[in-house]
Amino acid sequence: MKRILIIEDDKSISEILKDYLEMSGYEVKCVFDGDSGFECIKNENFDLIILDLMLPQRDGFDILREISDTKQIPVLIVSARCEETSKIKGLNLGADDYITKPFSMGELVARVNSHIKTYERFNHSSKTKTITVGALSIDKQDRRVYIGDEEIFLTQKEFDLFLFLAENPNRVFSKEELFERVWGYDSLTDASTITVHVSRIREKIDAGNEGDQYIETVWGTGYRFKIN
Repeated sequence: MKRILIIEDDKSISEILKDYLEMSGYEVKCVFDGDSGFECIKNENFDLIILDLMLPQRDGFDILREISDTKQIPVLIVSARCEETSKIKGLNLGADDYITKPFSMGELVARVNSHIKTYERFNHSSKTKTITVGALSIDKQDRRVYIGDEEIFLTQKEFDLFLFLAENPNRVFSKEELFERVWGYDSLTDASTITVHVSRIREKIDAGNEGDQYIETVWGTGYRFKIN
């Protein structure tokens, strides 16, 4: 049974989320402040985290900062903050998705299902276990990326997106196509999610690599993984 951690200070929302997710076959744990949530993440194993931003003690942004370089686990932000800056900040800190309160419980469960299925699909994807392009090596089985001997840490969704592009080299995908193929549902108005994730991947992969961009922007169309 897949385990989900809900970090949400509103107990009534937490209980409703817990009920819906348990009816969908998940094991769910709820905590109500940032410190407790962070301790659970450090000491227990979960398949997905649902994270509020406005928490007592340690807010959601702080939690993302502390786990983004050590944990490869889907993080879905649920927040009353609807401004674009909060969404972009959360995604930049390593969240995989962002949903604004109030939201449909059916939509949230669908997003949870999609993230977990996508993680499993990419984690057990194809027969070739390693993709190598020049100094770049992608270990699909262990979900690790290397430039030469240096490991580059990508979050769960960054890895999924990078792997998907690498498995389809030189093919251009629009932001909407990438959202549907990697996130697993229609993009709606979430094209900025792709932009933020591509930017973060580039910062990590291309740092100190003489500007050699593996992900190329095709202006007016989308992105492709470039193999010369």
